[in-house]
Amino acid sequence: MKTLLSNLRIDINENIYLKDPQSSDLGKRIIKNSILLIDDIGFDSFTFKKLGQLIGSNESSIYRYFDSKHKLLLYLASWYWAWLEYQLVFSTTNIADPKEKLEKAINILTRTIESDFTFSHIDEVALNRVVINEYSKSYLTKEVDEENKDGYFAIYKRLITRLHDVIIEVDNTYKFPHSLASTVLEGALHQHFLKDHFKSLTDCNEQTKPSDYFTHLVFNVLSPTK
Repeated sequence: MKTLLSNLRIDINENIYLKDPQSSDLGKRIIKNSILLIDDIGFDSFTFKKLGQLIGSNESSIYRYFDSKHKLLLYLASWYWAWLEYQLVFSTTNIADPKEKLEKAINILTRTIESDFTFSHIDEVALNRVVINEYSKSYLTKEVDEENKDGYFAIYKRLITRLHDVIIEVDNTYKFPHSLASTVLEGALHQHFLKDHFKSLTDCNEQTKPSDYFTHLVFNVLSPTK
């Protein structure tokens, strides 16, 4: 899979950015260091001025790529979901057994992230923490419906649809496959957050992974046909 991923270019909705950050060294530095800075100080404290100081560039140069930090967060989240989608597709394509495919899909979408070193300007582990801590801020806005119509969340929704399709392969009589798929993806972020910050509110820990919980949850509500 790493060989296949090494030739990939992750494409993001072009309306999110003003200039494709993957098209230049400065753009890649903006992405790389915005992940590290948001991971360090949080999205609320993050500004383009602070990012400019970190990368040794004028604040105005960052605005040539993104017109707001909100759009930058949308870009980072979209990149993360697309990266996860590629892993899901490549890891499950040749699995014929629906139950095995679903178990693999759940593991990929809920596991603890490790760096794959495929994209030199992306720290996937740090980006995963950013998504866990900050992703809800990308859609809990007054503009969410308009941005949804413009396709800003298309990759996230497509990823949930992929999981939905695997769920109904296992049990096509289950009445809530979209709800279950979105619960797994969104719930995984929440369980990882609880594991790190509110340990008394989850059973997930160093021994019991969120993947264990969601595998148990999904297979206990489905009635496999095979």
